[in-house]
Parts: sequence; C-alpha cells; structure tokens
Amino acid sequence: MSDVYARWGIEPIINAKGPGTRLSGGISRPEVRAAMADAMACCVDIVELHARACEVIARHTGAEAGLVTSGAAAGLLLGTAACITGLDPGAMARLPLTGKAGARGEIVMVRSQRNQYDHALRTTGLEIVEVGLPDRYAGAGCRDAEPWEIADAIGEATRLVHWVADPQSRPPLEAVVEVAHGKGVPVVVDAAAQLPPKANLRSYLAAGADLVAFSGGKALGGPQASGILCGRRDLIAAAAMQMLDMDYPAGFFRPPPGFIDVDRLAGLPAHGIGRPCKVGKEQIIGLLAALELFVAEEDDERHARWLGAITTIADRLEGLPAVGLQIRADAALPTLALTLAGADAALALYEELVSGRPVVHLDPEELGSGRLVLNPMCLAEADAPRLAERLRALLQAS
Repeated sequence: MSDVYARWGIEPIINAKGPGTRLSGGISRPEVRAAMADAMACCVDIVELHARACEVIARHTGAEAGLVTSGAAAGLLLGTAACITGLDPGAMARLPLTGKAGARGEIVMVRSQRNQYDHALRTTGLEIVEVGLPDRYAGAGCRDAEPWEIADAIGEATRLVHWVADPQSRPPLEAVVEVAHGKGVPVVVDAAAQLPPKANLRSYLAAGADLVAFSGGKALGGPQASGILCGRRDLIAAAAMQMLDMDYPAGFFRPPPGFIDVDRLAGLPAHGIGRPCKVGKEQIIGLLAALELFVAEEDDERHARWLGAITTIADRLEGLPAVGLQIRADAALPTLALTLAGADAALALYEELVSGRPVVHLDPEELGSGRLVLNPMCLAEADAPRLAERLRALLQAS
C-alpha cells in the first residue's frame, strides 16, 4: 500500500486518533481490499447490485430494507429526503422546496443534539425546530429535553424527528418514538459512530426507529466513503430513487420489486437531490464484505485485538516520569490516555507528533486537560511498536 502512495509523493501516517475523514478513515482488512479490487474488474447493473445489498443489510440489521450510502451524512440526507417525499416523484423533483407552494417543512430535534452533521438534513430544505434546554451540559441544572416538548413541537409542517444516538442522549429513543409515532411522524437516527457493539446494528430499529444511518468507514472497516441506511422498505426505496441514476427510457426502469416497487410510483422521477451521493460498485462490494466480517467477529474478540495494541504501547512507555498512563478498557473501544504536565505539555507533544516523521495523530479532544488519547481502531499491525518508539523518544527528551 505504501508503494501506491509513494508514487504520488504521499507518506502514510500513523493514525492513532481514530477513523476521522480528515485522516482518510480507517484501514480495511485484506478481504475487503481484495473484494473492492475484484469489483472494479467488470460492470454490473447498479440497481441489481443495490437490491442484493438491500437484502444483505436487512439480514444483518433486522430492517425491512437497507441501502449502501456514500457515508453516514449521505444517509441522513437521503433518509430526510425520503421522509419528505415518500414515493411521490413530483415531490422528489421539487426538493429542496418541501411543499407545492414553496412552504418550508420542519424537523424536530433536541437542542443538545445539534451538531455539524445536521447540515445534511437542512440540505433538503427543511428547517430545524429545536426543543429543550441542555442545562445538564451548561452547568445550570440537571434537565434536558423531555418527550412532551417533542410532542408539543410537532405540527402540520413536521416531516420527521431526528435523534442522535449516544448513551447520554435524552430523551431515550423509545420515548421519542412513542410521541413521534403518536402524531404520525417518522424518527430518523444518526448512529454513525455507534459500532461496536454489533448489537447496535439492530437495537435502534428494535426501539422503533424508522431509519438508522451508520458509517461504513469506522468500526465496520469498510471503504471510507461508505455507510448504511436501514429501516422501512418504503423509505429506503424513496431514498434510493433520489440517489440512483434515473436516466432510463420510458418503461425500462425495472428494479427487483423487493427493493423498489414500481407499481407504487406515479412516474419515474428525475435525478434526485441525493444524486451527488452516488455509490460506486467498489464501495457497495467493499461495504458488504466489511459488514459480514464485522458481524462474524465477536465483540470480545475485537476488543481483545484493540486492547492488545494499546497494551503493547503502554508497556513500552512504562516507567517514563514525563507521562501518566491509563488504559481505559471498560468501553467497547479501549483507549490509552497519556497525561502530561498540563495542557501546554500535551500541546507541545501533539505538535512534535504531527510535525515529525513518521507523522502521528493522537486524539486531541482532551488537550485542555493535559491529555492525549490513543485510539487503536486504525492502527496497522506494524504501527504499535513504531508508535511506542516515537512516543518514548519524545517523552524521554521532554
């Protein structure tokens, strides 16, 4: 792999931050890379391939249907568009206008769950209606949004309720689903980074969510620009049609009926708002290969593999007075926290790591507390000893 990058003058980095897009995501297993290479060798009917992927995703998630997307954010855009239009080709053509008279539709969302990725939802033309005051984050109290506030915000213009999956999210998903479905509104869940555990492939749908978006390039180990949208069959069909190439002669769009039921369509839509989110055959095959490998591996096996990498590094740093070491093994993803003598020392080490050779990235989220966190998810097999050596040299010199 390094020979490929060397040809273009690019030096691979040691990624101990995690599968962030700015660091090119994670590292796929050899089986995934081989599957993607094979996929490039011939042409296929892309709708037929998507239909088969739909079946595989449904089997592993418990969903009615599934769609390979070009990332979790693309899944949110497509899922939101599907909630606006359903299977109405006229509504698909009007996006980002969400009503025939140009009226703007709405998404109800808890204020404490707002984040940079809700831009994907707003791309469809909807406006976000925030509910709840996040006092528990602001230090002003213990409250956050409550189910009645979501119910109170749902009106005629509401097209969906959006919920961001996290153990700290409030209200709980089950309560959100109850009030949303009580008013006939679907719930879309952003679960981009909620794998592992692999049980989460099913848990949000089991709680009643209508659509769930996962990243394919994080713990799943698929292509960086891949993801999964899964849930209700009608919404997946609507999402797919707003992403697929729809340039068919009249009467020649003939998808498998289990994927898209053309008998429910008033006509064939034009290229949709999700057309820039198209997925190539290589991404679809790579995602499916990665999904099956992920499901086949038990959570404790994956945890042990990651824990082994950070334990190797911690052992080689043991005894250095410049750093405190803490292996955080209780989480689904074990990490190693390096505590320095304050924020300035942590920032100086971070600067040394990203400026030297090999370039090393650790997670800087806790820099303000004087800590750098080592995430093992994207470490290649040879990276652990190299990273330990680099850290030890810098810490001994500090």
